[in-house]
Amino acid sequence: MPKAKRDPAREERIENEIIVDANGGEEQAMGWYYYLEEQLHFPFPAKCVAPRTISPLRKGETVEAVELAPEDECNREMFVTVKWENRTLAVPLMQLQPSGADESTQQAVGDWHYWVQQGYEFAD
Repeated sequence: MPKAKRDPAREERIENEIIVDANGGEEQAMGWYYYLEEQLHFPFPAKCVAPRTISPLRKGETVEAVELAPEDECNREMFVTVKWENRTLAVPLMQLQPSGADESTQQAVGDWHYWVQQGYEFAD
């Protein structure tokens, strides 16, 4: 995945709002979790933009994101729960691009995508 062009506004938001005062990976993960919990407005339709071996979704497939996955599932990566083939399962947020979601949701997902594309990780 190509590295995203540096975005000073996103960098500032991430540093000063999302992971501010985080000491270590666990606190960074929780900063992201609480930020997404506040900013994502469910449900919203989303399109799979990249296949992952841990997910059954295929590129181009559309799903309905219904909630943030439980906190204990998001200690290394952010997941959302989606409706898929008459089931509900958690998939990586990085795999999805919202379509028709509100501005807050679009921005928050964009922030997460940016974080991952920059190569940032939860520091141990």
